[in-house]
Amino acid sequence: MTQRPATPLPPPKERRRLREAAALTQAQLASRVGVSRETVRAWESGRTTPRGRRRDAYATLLAQLAQPVPSGPAPEGAPAPAPAPAPAPAPAPAPVTTELPATAPVVIAPPDSAATHPVLTPGQNTREKEPEQGDEPERGPALLPAVSAPAGVAAPLTPAEAFDALYAFCAPALVRQAYLLTGRRELARESVERAFQLAWQRWPEVAVDRDPAGWVRAAAYEYALSPWHCFRPRYRHPEPPPADASDRALLDVLLALPPPYRRTLVLYDGVGLGLPETAAETEASTPAAANRLLHAREAVAERLPELSDPAVLHQRLAELASAERLRAARPPAVRGGSERRARFWTRAAIAFTVTLIGATALTLRTAPTRYEPPVPPGETVRGVPPRAAPGPLSERELELRAKLREEMVNGPERLVPEPE
Repeated sequence: MTQRPATPLPPPKERRRLREAAALTQAQLASRVGVSRETVRAWESGRTTPRGRRRDAYATLLAQLAQPVPSGPAPEGAPAPAPAPAPAPAPAPAPVTTELPATAPVVIAPPDSAATHPVLTPGQNTREKEPEQGDEPERGPALLPAVSAPAGVAAPLTPAEAFDALYAFCAPALVRQAYLLTGRRELARESVERAFQLAWQRWPEVAVDRDPAGWVRAAAYEYALSPWHCFRPRYRHPEPPPADASDRALLDVLLALPPPYRRTLVLYDGVGLGLPETAAETEASTPAAANRLLHAREAVAERLPELSDPAVLHQRLAELASAERLRAARPPAVRGGSERRARFWTRAAIAFTVTLIGATALTLRTAPTRYEPPVPPGETVRGVPPRAAPGPLSERELELRAKLREEMVNGPERLVPEPE
């Protein structure tokens, strides 16, 4: 069986030029090819290369865009050109992409904060309105990868693929956020991995959550700020601080804050959540979250007056998080660790149950089958002289014995002792 050669594609810069020359946005081109906007962005930047059916459809569309188009607006009612493999969509269909269910949109932070500081926020919600071309640069990997599917039919993702996409979307930013909370690189990575392991164990619940990224973020924060880490030998000694003096000063100020204040400051000024969302994630009322935020900003401004402006503080938090090389593990490794942990605790529970059943059976086997009344304690009898132990005779007993030996007894007479 012979394999046909791959369809030739122009260079990435030429792909972008052809799209812009045809006055098409990345979202419009993605809807024609049947992929997501992030996938088209990756193709035009050269990070990834299309394969299979998507490559053929993309190459056919680019070839059509390269052909000369008559100037002037198209006559009214004329159909828009569309590639042969992917017919033109219906009047208002969604792009043929694979994404989480409609009840589980992934929102990490407001668009303004994500566009300006992508270090702490993984990206925007993929269900938001598509921006026009040239509005903003790429901020990270796509939320969920697109797969080839028939036109008009959304191919469902397997649980493992959906989990891997969520992990690739959120893990890098979460590791940096956990580093701002703890000041420890290894603990930050471990917190994110443990949170995603818990998410994989409860994936049916997380997959239908309104904000799965927020669910994982809350779990990672809880684990990172746990007070029990101080009893672990590997976390008793501080880690090397950042190399830059200003970064060290900011990190010292953050670590000096109480954990609830530190978490509120990172969520509001670092991630860019709103005050109600920050209060909900920290399990506090909105006034309490506002007071924590004000006190945290005052403490930071007292030691670092140049960070009194929230915008400057937001910028410095992003720079501090991006200054460290913090890498997360691969998604298959996290899923494998979660499954191994689940198997370990399952086997431990089975072993404990078997031990308990064995102990119960042994008790039933060796227990008496009839009632045996207990032996009552002894009673004290009065009037009985205590038992004398053998030993040397006293002087009085010696005199009595000598007297008895000196007197001879003849006949029936008997010596009867008389009291003195």
